[in-house]
Amino acid sequence: MPDKIVVGYDGSEGSKRAVDFAVERASALGATLVVAHVLEWSPYSFLTPNELEERHKRRNEELKRAEEAVLAPLVASLGKSGLTIETSLKYGNIADTLAKLTRDTGAVQVVIGRQGESGLASRLFGSVAGSLAQCSTVPVTIVP
Repeated sequence: MPDKIVVGYDGSEGSKRAVDFAVERASALGATLVVAHVLEWSPYSFLTPNELEERHKRRNEELKRAEEAVLAPLVASLGKSGLTIETSLKYGNIADTLAKLTRDTGAVQVVIGRQGESGLASRLFGSVAGSLAQCSTVPVTIVP
């Protein structure tokens, strides 16, 4: 079974550079590229059944939009790379979800773009890239 490399992709310039790096790395290793898009989702335990039903409906709509607008165009553009491409579209905490995906797929590396956010929120709570580097069980490459 060939190695797998997971790359986080959200359509930003940083994630595009991460994909470029991951494509080069996967080509060199003969690895499968797993392109992952994670939508942040925080569960609420205090919603009414009607609110939960509406939220579930919106979640399904968001997943469909993300598949069509984010993942499908990227996969189409990677068609000429000659790589085996897999996709993963999930809800959750981005760093935790990418770390779990690497474990579940048996990936040997995870690649993510550095957002470069320097605001108060990132200083207090940390960046996705920093959090992923701390919780991942495989090497993390953070692409500037």
